[in-house]
Amino acid sequence: MADNSWSRRHIISLEDFTPSDYQTILQTATSFREVLSRRTKKVPALQGQVITNLFFEPSTRTRSSFELAAKRLSADILNFSPGNSSLKKGETILDTAKTYLAMGTNLMVIRHQEAGVPTIIAKEMDRINSGVGILNAGDGQHAHPSQALLDLFTICTSLNEKKPHIEDLQGKKVVIVGDILHSRVARSNIWSLTTCGAEVHLVAPPTLLPKHFLDAFQRPTQPSAQASDSDTNSTGKLYVHWQLEPALENADFVMALRLQHERMSQHLLPSLREYHQQFGITRERLKTCKATVKIMHPGPTNRGVELTSALMDDPELSLVPMQVTSGVATRMALLYLIGGVK
Repeated sequence: MADNSWSRRHIISLEDFTPSDYQTILQTATSFREVLSRRTKKVPALQGQVITNLFFEPSTRTRSSFELAAKRLSADILNFSPGNSSLKKGETILDTAKTYLAMGTNLMVIRHQEAGVPTIIAKEMDRINSGVGILNAGDGQHAHPSQALLDLFTICTSLNEKKPHIEDLQGKKVVIVGDILHSRVARSNIWSLTTCGAEVHLVAPPTLLPKHFLDAFQRPTQPSAQASDSDTNSTGKLYVHWQLEPALENADFVMALRLQHERMSQHLLPSLREYHQQFGITRERLKTCKATVKIMHPGPTNRGVELTSALMDDPELSLVPMQVTSGVATRMALLYLIGGVK
């Protein structure tokens, strides 16, 4: 049975998550991390339940991670591929979801290129009292909660391996660099990290980080912090920069984001070479960060563009492999928690 304090049937966005929610996820993921270190890496937590991966958008890491997480929980798995589905014959997305519901699905993991699709399916499942839980695996430019939660678990584990806790994030400086405008990962990380007390600095060219971007993250109950320089706006613990060097000063963590050409409707950058010259993460640029700084990237990575290969492969600096490993334990925790909600 899932944690008694957990009552969320769906995980669509992190916008309304509380510190208690995050800590519950960290504790549960820590337990499953221990399971994954055993010789027998399976538990019967979701035995008899059916988990359907409805991936309308291509994915390698997220889909594989969710599938492995479900298998480790002993669930039965159904995988959907749009290229071989009845969508080609005119079937609606809701009808597709209901088809899997009729097969006995208990949980649906949904990824779609359009924002809002997981929300629509969740509302329909609730309307018909199906009892099915929905987990958003990424929708358009809206949210990617499981990625942000595995990032949170990775950061907290790097700070306190045995007992990761959100309190360890208080006052830590996390810099997110790259294509923030098109990034659902950045949006979800902003909610999780600021709620847990981190100081988040966003860095990108103005075309990929417009001034109005912060409007969606206003928290009226939080006092506004004063910007430290003239080209930085701030709201609470969230800052925006259009130059990399000032943002990196005394950073504890630096997260580079992929340039998402498939979501760009205009030519927003002169060239990849120029982007790397101004915003690429290099060893030289990290000298102004904390001596203990760690590098992250949600993947897939454009090596030599967002960050150098040497940094990505550096075991002392890079948390990228840990992010991938943390993904399975974190997604086990999410499936387990919403799978236990009645």
